[in-house]
Amino acid sequence: MKRFLGGALAALLVLAGAGLAVALTGAYDVAATTPHTALGRWVLETTSRNSIVRQAADIRPPSGFTDGQVSQGAHHYKESCVYCHGAPGEDSTDWASGMRPEPPYLPEAVGEWSDAQLFWIVKHGIKMSAMPAFGSHHGDEDIWAIVAFIKTLPGMSPEQYRALGG
Repeated sequence: MKRFLGGALAALLVLAGAGLAVALTGAYDVAATTPHTALGRWVLETTSRNSIVRQAADIRPPSGFTDGQVSQGAHHYKESCVYCHGAPGEDSTDWASGMRPEPPYLPEAVGEWSDAQLFWIVKHGIKMSAMPAFGSHHGDEDIWAIVAFIKTLPGMSPEQYRALGG
């Protein structure tokens, strides 16, 4: 048992040393023009998803959303979100495609998340993804309105999108 623990400790020290060497030498390419490795993408996506699920577990969404909230959320979305996430009939900007990871097209991705999880994402942002935290300059009421709007994106036509949020 002692040999096993000693071997395990030695393996951990070697891994830690290798990680430190990569960090100190700049051996890992952090350029946004270079896609993540499969392992790097898996680590970031898995960590992000599990963290969001855990952090949002105690958030209680409103029982329903009003048309007014959807319209208010559309206004905020058009001011801040569409550039990276696109919208029905509207592509994201060219510069958003150079982000790593590339921001998801929300009409397709929003169904993967609960209302509480979307609220948490919008309010707190996501490290190492370029998703900013909007909670520092938007109150909870505004963030719930954004959630109300983005939940309507799947199946929305370009005409419906243009008509919302002024």
